[in-house]
Amino acid sequence: QVQLVESGGGSVQPGGSLSLSCVASGGTSSSKCMGWFRQAPGKEREGVASTYTGGYSAQYTYYADSVNGRFTISQDSAKNTVHLQMNNLKPEDTAVYYCVADYRRCGPWSVSTPGAFSYWGQGTQVTVSS
Repeated sequence: QVQLVESGGGSVQPGGSLSLSCVASGGTSSSKCMGWFRQAPGKEREGVASTYTGGYSAQYTYYADSVNGRFTISQDSAKNTVHLQMNNLKPEDTAVYYCVADYRRCGPWSVSTPGAFSYWGQGTQVTVSS
């Protein structure tokens, strides 16, 4: 069983930046697809970004079109942590952000299919408003 604990989030004005972190504990392997989904009020969960914590992570890093070029996902393997740096935030980025993990390499599915992830964090609120 993998436990995911998010931190970061909060409120920011449009154009601002925020950073999220997710620490994974438990489980049987350090090699996982880890990433972020988000859910805004009244909307379905939406993929944001994902990265593989095993080897060749650069080949297995994916972003949703809506955040590509503004958000960056990174990892600290020694600390079983992934980070999401969010720049140039927009009001439409307002949502609860969930850390996710599953024991396989990331693929295009990892930013499109929330049901494919076995493990979810509790979520952290990000609000972008003037």
